[in-house]
Amino acid sequence: MKETAVIVLVAIGLFFALTAAVGMIRMPDVYTRIQCASKAVTLGAVPLLIALTIAQGPVTAYGGRSLLIAILLLVANPMASHALARAAYKTGVPMWRGAVADEPAERYAAEQRAAEQDEHRDAE
Repeated sequence: MKETAVIVLVAIGLFFALTAAVGMIRMPDVYTRIQCASKAVTLGAVPLLIALTIAQGPVTAYGGRSLLIAILLLVANPMASHALARAAYKTGVPMWRGAVADEPAERYAAEQRAAEQDEHRDAE
């Protein structure tokens, strides 16, 4: 039973790691590649680490460390991918032309229009 669970988790981890690698190659811009990379870590590495914990036992050196690393990946990975995407956006890395919307730019433009209208009202 334990071996079956380990095999299934390893297969799930390898499947998601493979699909994320293909996505990294096929995605058109930095932002979608960041998303693929974060999914590779979360959905690829975490099942492998849980499989190691199940195989070795949670109280052993390998099992405990792998469980700790899995928890840290689940916490740190979303923050890191968000920081990378935000830094790319703030430095002006262009989005893919087929992107549906650039919500931060639209929000910024709306705020600028509101500020200009306020200045215009104050001048009158």
